[in-house]
Amino acid sequence: MATHGPLAGVKVIELAHIMAGPICGLMLADMGADVIKIEKVPDGDDTRRMVPPTIDGESAAFMILNRNKRGISLNLKSPGGKAVLEKMLTTADVLIENYRPGTMERFGLGYDTLHKMNPALIYCQVTGFGRTGPYANRAGFDLIAQGLSGIMSVTGEGAGRQPVKAGPPITDISAGILAAMGVLAAYVHRLKTGEGQLVDTSLLEAGVTTTYWQSAICLATGKSPGAIGSAHPLSAPYQAIQTQDGWINIGAANQANWKRLVEVIGKPGLADDSRFFDNAARIQNLPALIEILAGSFRTRTTSDWLARLEAAGVPAGPVLSIGEMLKDPQVLARDMVVEVEHSRLGPMKTLGPPVKFSATPGRVRHGAPQLGQHTREVLKEYGYSEMEIAGLVGKGDVIAL
Repeated sequence: MATHGPLAGVKVIELAHIMAGPICGLMLADMGADVIKIEKVPDGDDTRRMVPPTIDGESAAFMILNRNKRGISLNLKSPGGKAVLEKMLTTADVLIENYRPGTMERFGLGYDTLHKMNPALIYCQVTGFGRTGPYANRAGFDLIAQGLSGIMSVTGEGAGRQPVKAGPPITDISAGILAAMGVLAAYVHRLKTGEGQLVDTSLLEAGVTTTYWQSAICLATGKSPGAIGSAHPLSAPYQAIQTQDGWINIGAANQANWKRLVEVIGKPGLADDSRFFDNAARIQNLPALIEILAGSFRTRTTSDWLARLEAAGVPAGPVLSIGEMLKDPQVLARDMVVEVEHSRLGPMKTLGPPVKFSATPGRVRHGAPQLGQHTREVLKEYGYSEMEIAGLVGKGDVIAL
């Protein structure tokens, strides 16, 4: 099949479900890799049942994570289904899996076995907590990882309030992106040496990675920072402030932008106020600072302030809903909302690739697969005849449309 992007020609087998593993596959597929998603018999990826919403019966959650992939359905508990997977893995460049630790070994397809079968294979495993350590065998979910990594302790409005998770499943998404980065680094190594290797990351490590600022504070002081709403733990003013008709984010943390900000709001004397003279002082006196700024910002609309701040060169932006974001002119100009052709539903909207390449641009080529949509096509590529495919279908080894 025709492909585009810097990874055109790279064969990826995605033996992953729900989110973190499929995000890794999505990143690689958007960059041109031929990602073959393998779903379980009889009902496929659990994301197909994360409904509502659906679009004419198809799960919106499944479709947004699995575009640009081809899909087949195998019964890995049957000899025939397992044999198909083994055949595919003998020539694959990359395997992505995010099963619970030990699952692939029980199938007889753990890393050590596959490395002997295909020494060039890059085996990418995404788990809840990593392959080693006391939690290695635990099942992991984004909510659990957000709590364990400290994210929930620094998210929300402050002491005395219930713990709050970040709205998006950030450890799932970050783990998928980290996994894709690891695969690409391993692929560079393979280009140099011909050797594959194991790439191992987890939701926990993804969560910990997001805490750089908060961990810096704790490692330096021995004290854990807490939740402070939208404010920054190290810079001020750098947070959301209410306007006459909504909210606006202000990024006036460095000294030059601070001085510009006080001019815009008509209070230049604040620049010489000892409470706010530099960033350290502003952090120490943040409640008083925000009280003064809030009084000013409530006098005008968000759009009015945005125009004034932009003219003065002060970083600022609106707090948009998801619907507003999806219509934002900059989001659209960056092709982050694109139209894709689904095999059953026709044209539909989805999110676009987040990385752009000048010489080898990727693109959204097709929508997410229906369950078993490409089984026949893929098996033929691996040398199976129509009669053999019919036999596999008849025994329940595969699902094929």
